[in-house]
Amino acid sequence: MEKSEAKQLLERAREMWEAEEWLRSAELYEQVLAHYPDEGPSAVWWYDAALAYKFLRNWAKAYELGREAAARSPRGEQDPAFWNLGVAATIQRDWATARDAWEGFGIPMPEGEGEINGAFGPACVRLDTGGEREVVWIQRLCPTRGRVMNVPATKGRRFGEIVVHDGEPTGERTYNGQSVAVFDELLLFEASSLPTLHATVNAADASDVDALVASFFAQDFGAEPASSFHMLCACCSKGRVDWDESGVRAHGGSQTVWLAAPETEARQLLDAWAAGGERSWSGLELIG
Repeated sequence: MEKSEAKQLLERAREMWEAEEWLRSAELYEQVLAHYPDEGPSAVWWYDAALAYKFLRNWAKAYELGREAAARSPRGEQDPAFWNLGVAATIQRDWATARDAWEGFGIPMPEGEGEINGAFGPACVRLDTGGEREVVWIQRLCPTRGRVMNVPATKGRRFGEIVVHDGEPTGERTYNGQSVAVFDELLLFEASSLPTLHATVNAADASDVDALVASFFAQDFGAEPASSFHMLCACCSKGRVDWDESGVRAHGGSQTVWLAAPETEARQLLDAWAAGGERSWSGLELIG
């Protein structure tokens, strides 16, 4: 391929990029890279082609081209080529490459080999299930994976599932003075075996409801009073939300509670809770 032809293809690739024709743009970059893999600006071409496949959720190609982009990028300088490779390698479950990519970006990894299960702090993820969006809290296991720590209201989603999220924040939440970013979900990485149920509970005081939630979490299960769910418009969801100010504290009286636990264990915990005072429950139902 003559350089004049390569120049025309690159111009066309950039035009397709601007038009968000991701597949065509990536294919044009690949045509040039097949002949000029190590030209001066080739690292950018590799990166853009890999990123286009990421937008397409073609993780095998994002991984393949991302390796080439990272190999031509400076280590330890938070170069985005390493971040995108870390995401793609995680999804491909190539843990050695993922670990190297995160370290190349500049993030120290826990010692060891294989799957990364570290303590990377809390974050929020905007789940996307068939167009239904819900922001949940997660405990991050690595820079791009996290375990869901809420009981989602969205049908088909579960407490304890592991999701992969993007790296660009699309919102912010604060709670107890701590600010955390909201990231968009890329995919469900590992499903949870815990079913979602709901029941109606009656309690004399908010502390009784808090005690119910605590009893479920003590068994590594989940519980969410209806008062913990908040409806936000898309614009507000992508902004800054102070949970201390907008949150509604648990209250006494009658309310629905979403639960994440096997049904037998859920009944046992509800019965034990109801025996502790002016408390009762009814209508335990499996919903997902």
